[in-house]
Amino acid sequence: MVPDLYAELIAGSSVGSALFREALTDVADGIRSSAEADLKDLLVKSRLPMPLFNPSVYDGDTFIAKPDAWWPELGVAAEVDSHEWHMSPEDHAKTLARGRRMGVYQIVALRFTPKQIRSEPAAVIDEIRRTIEGARGRPPLNLRTVPVGAGQLVKGAV
Repeated sequence: MVPDLYAELIAGSSVGSALFREALTDVADGIRSSAEADLKDLLVKSRLPMPLFNPSVYDGDTFIAKPDAWWPELGVAAEVDSHEWHMSPEDHAKTLARGRRMGVYQIVALRFTPKQIRSEPAAVIDEIRRTIEGARGRPPLNLRTVPVGAGQLVKGAV
């Protein structure tokens, strides 16, 4: 569906379509919210390695999580936790359970609020940078990563 929209957009006029093109690119990259788009934009500006966005991470056939941002080769995830999606009692419990599952598999999960990403970008980037640098050289976790829209499975030597 996204490729069809993109093809139609390319075939039409580019006048007035810049925001739509950017949004469509974000969706194709796995972005699912404006807060995640803000994180992606911040990462682009930071010159840090780009993660996969919202891939599914497995141990064999066992689903672990679908982190907002995921560096499979490092075993590092970043999550954007907004009140809207994570603070009802049920959603909060699911968020905590996902965090515990990632911990069991030695995934380092960094959690940020949308407000932190917008108002403290240097601190967010510093935390991600330091975590990525600290994860370099640690033994791989050997988890399977399936990127958004992937027609085939991608092995991520985490």
